[in-house]
Amino acid sequence: MIEFEGVTKIYRMGTVELRALNNVSLTIENGDLVAIMGPSGSGKSTMMNILGCLDVPTEGTYKLEGVDVGSLSSNQLADIRNGRIGFVFQAFKLIPRISAMRNVELPMVYGGIGNRRRKALAALKRVGLATHTNHMPSELSGGQQQRVAIARAIITDPVMILADEPTGNLDTQTTTEIMRILVELNEAGRTVVLITHDEEVASFARRVVTLRDGEIVSDRAPGSRGVMTR
Repeated sequence: MIEFEGVTKIYRMGTVELRALNNVSLTIENGDLVAIMGPSGSGKSTMMNILGCLDVPTEGTYKLEGVDVGSLSSNQLADIRNGRIGFVFQAFKLIPRISAMRNVELPMVYGGIGNRRRKALAALKRVGLATHTNHMPSELSGGQQQRVAIARAIITDPVMILADEPTGNLDTQTTTEIMRILVELNEAGRTVVLITHDEEVASFARRVVTLRDGEIVSDRAPGSRGVMTR
């Protein structure tokens, strides 16, 4: 479903050239649960931006469901971001002045999708918040806010959930609860890609890809030391 082939991303600042990704090739199958790890400056944020169609490669190709993302227009990329990719962020990114229900409905509003209330309620029920539909974000705990964010991410039935440090602001117990929700969504057939620096979070994945200096240095099962074979 996801294919990086020789992906390089170069940022230029005057005469200075920063190679954030260097000739990265990677395939993620439909229904996989993959954690992408690496220290600061490893390139994982750049990879996340490209995976999420927020940026495009300088060289090489990124194909999502067989489509070369680099060949798409800005409007086409926006359509993919809104309808085909569900984003979950560390800081939740909920709109504070509207309810949980309305936050979940937002991707459908932007996409002109009907039956919004029924679908939003089903998504909130899926993450255990059916009784919190009218709560404002300020009335919810951090874990509950992240559950709302996950409900929003799945509302358009995306091909991929892209979670960037989804438990970075949460305590250990809440982290486990959020990861269990993501695992359950994956077991139901959704592809999940985690961007994380946390080994405990990565342990929930089926596969851990580690970046360093813009290159993949390992591709393994959680807890293993060698390169994973599938």
